[in-house]
Amino acid sequence: MFSIKNKNPKKLTRLLISIIFVTLAVILAVFIGYRRILNEPEKIISSLESKANISIDNVHQIATRDGKKEWSLDAASAQFMEQNNQAIFKKLSVIFFLEDGGKIYLTADNGVLNTDSNDMEVAGNVVMKNENYLLKTDNLYYTHGRRFIFSNVPVAIFGNSFDLTAAAMSFDLNTQIASFSGNVKGSFSEDLSI
Repeated sequence: MFSIKNKNPKKLTRLLISIIFVTLAVILAVFIGYRRILNEPEKIISSLESKANISIDNVHQIATRDGKKEWSLDAASAQFMEQNNQAIFKKLSVIFFLEDGGKIYLTADNGVLNTDSNDMEVAGNVVMKNENYLLKTDNLYYTHGRRFIFSNVPVAIFGNSFDLTAAAMSFDLNTQIASFSGNVKGSFSEDLSI
């Protein structure tokens, strides 16, 4: 059998007490750290949700097709998610360029661009306007292949001689034809010309 004789029991007692105090201090530090994290859940959520490969401020992007500019986008910030082929924008504005030289301006609080298709979804205080009208809604989609804008949530459109609301709308950027559906209501002034 193997035995160790301790020649100084006081040193052994001090060593054991020191180990106990260090262990308690580590446990207390870990406990306080976790309590601080639990009191700030938004930090936990933001760290878990942020899976961006790249995050940048003041973004400018242009989409072209056959040498023609189709739209340009500016945003306060962007996070690029390579695994999802998405760019997530904050405080964005988009200019859509029309065949006749006209422009349509779009602003929103948030937006998601599918980088493989250039399709977009924008949300939060969405405003779309040109020189003739202003549209407000909570959510809009843009399909790049068809150059088509649509919303499946209520929209309100204001012009010089009309106001219109609808449950859904679509707008073809190529033909510049808008369609409205679901609970369409409007008021028109006598100055309206069709």
